[in-house]
Amino acid sequence: MFKKILIANRGEIACRVAATARRLGIRTVAVYSDADAGARHVRACDEAVHIGASAPRESYLLAQRVLEAARATGAEAVHPGYGFLSENEHFARACAEAGIAFIGPPASAIAAMGSKAAAKALMEKAGVPLVPGYHGERQEPDFLKAEAGRIGYPVLIKASAGGGGKGMRLVQQAEEFEAALASCKREAAASFGDDHVLVERYVTRPRHIEIQVFGDSHGECVYLFERDCSVQRRHQKVLEEAPAPGMTPERRAEMGEAAVAAARAVAYVGAGTVEFIAEQDGRFYFMEMNTRLQVEHPVTEAITGHDLVEWQLRVAAGEPLPARQHELRLHGHAIEARLCAENPEAQFLPATGRLRVFRAPAAAAEFAVAPVRIDAGVREGDEISPWYDSMIAKLIVWGEDRAQALARLDAALAETHIVGLHTNVAFLRRVVASRSFAQADLDTALIEREREALFGQPGLPLEGALAGVAARLLQEEAATQTTDPWSRRDGWRLHGVARRRLEVLDAAGQRHVASLEYLHDGSHLVELAGQRLPLRAGPLGADRYDVRLGERRWTLSVYRHGDGFAVFGPQGSASLQWLDAIAHAGEGGHDAGRLTAPMPGKLIALHVQAGQSVRKGQALAVMEAMKMEHSIAAPADGIVDVVLYRVGDQLAEGAELLRLKTA
Repeated sequence: MFKKILIANRGEIACRVAATARRLGIRTVAVYSDADAGARHVRACDEAVHIGASAPRESYLLAQRVLEAARATGAEAVHPGYGFLSENEHFARACAEAGIAFIGPPASAIAAMGSKAAAKALMEKAGVPLVPGYHGERQEPDFLKAEAGRIGYPVLIKASAGGGGKGMRLVQQAEEFEAALASCKREAAASFGDDHVLVERYVTRPRHIEIQVFGDSHGECVYLFERDCSVQRRHQKVLEEAPAPGMTPERRAEMGEAAVAAARAVAYVGAGTVEFIAEQDGRFYFMEMNTRLQVEHPVTEAITGHDLVEWQLRVAAGEPLPARQHELRLHGHAIEARLCAENPEAQFLPATGRLRVFRAPAAAAEFAVAPVRIDAGVREGDEISPWYDSMIAKLIVWGEDRAQALARLDAALAETHIVGLHTNVAFLRRVVASRSFAQADLDTALIEREREALFGQPGLPLEGALAGVAARLLQEEAATQTTDPWSRRDGWRLHGVARRRLEVLDAAGQRHVASLEYLHDGSHLVELAGQRLPLRAGPLGADRYDVRLGERRWTLSVYRHGDGFAVFGPQGSASLQWLDAIAHAGEGGHDAGRLTAPMPGKLIALHVQAGQSVRKGQALAVMEAMKMEHSIAAPADGIVDVVLYRVGDQLAEGAELLRLKTA
């Protein structure tokens, strides 16, 4: 076994690998960029080496810098994690040439599966079923459009070297093809340095099912069952579970054997995932093979009891697989939720900012097989920057069956409190509770199909949120009590009843006015919407309160930052901003003529110029941030007055891109 390894990655996967290495007595070396100088993964390792600037192309994607760090620290092997250099055949080959073990498959296997088009040709020879499509080398737009017509719409354009939903576009009709192709190629080139694409028939109501495979250098290969990853947004996974609901033993064996055949076709060694698109009737087609560990590997660990990172380390060190196929068993059901910094109500726009509060469920274990597990690469107080992926953490639960796993996941999500930026936690709770997910009626369009239940839904009721704010204010007042009645902050009055005005702005921008009354007997009332309700509140610990308002009772967690309050309860959460009525009295409405950058990023396309007429909803510009493209549309009909930036410019969040003259 290795004595020291270098982890060529960042975030939660770097922390995850370091945890297993520490358990096995292996020393670890981290690499980090300027943005990650104080990152959690740096502290999780025994040593750390700075390798460049914040942009991945100037740090984590610099293979030579990583190899130099490995040599300088005496690392015997490199674990690439996922993303960055994990599926780079040149890096794997360079490691081998430098006498450093690459904890992954041989370069030849990465090369064979790295191109979706080449991989599909190889799978066709191996007898693995394929989706009808064009997987060749010709890339002329007219030719690809003709192929799409031959295949039949709708079609999916996919980056040949892609993964993770990058460089992928669904095209419903021929008129949309050219624009979608251009956008897909731009994103593919930016993400993978290769703009080649393939075109495939889009399977209606597809399920995304993947098989975990593992090979060793002694010729053995096994599958560790399947994961269902059908719940997606922007072709990126949201929830993953194992085993796949409705999977029969016969179908599991058929898909597992097909996945092993795919791995054997390229003499695969290490952890890999063979991804299939499955019809509702069970028919399945090879989609791609990811030659690395997957983000969702913890659900496989949960149902098998095996540490897949340990398997990777043992196989890379030349040991045989820890188990043969007949020794593998699955037990129970596991679900993983990806906690992301994004705003689901704004088309999942990535968010940046500081994690003012980041509280995981009290029972959660870190990087270990457990009923509730949290894998995170950040801590409370850390910054979510625009340089990297928007994932904050992964929350994994296990149950004896799917029903128990669902219940545990909802409870764990309710106990996950993140304050400081938009997240998808509340959205995930709604997905888990949705009819389709609860009944395992799964396909990749589930989110769109359940749109009415998933978007625009209220969280914690306003009265509960206001009661939580009042409870927090009363506790703060109690903490500053003095014996001098004139210095006390508890609302004491010699005559009359003291009132504290609570004018707040909710997350939707709506204003609400309430008042907190201090009665002479020491009790309190809250007046809201014409009702005066008795309030009783008591602390239950740090930031937690037992709150009763009239006949309603809640256990609430309340976090305050300045005049902002985040309130969490079993029914959901709410964010309220306490307003100073005088300071806000002169505010006007939103200026619809100003168009600003919704996040920090790079301007990669401008579709208009000054003086041009535009229609509401028309795409005006395209920004790139967090490895994704984001289109900015006209909010109303108008004329472009002035364009303030050029293609290639880096924009700060809130920067005014252009100005419209609207009617």
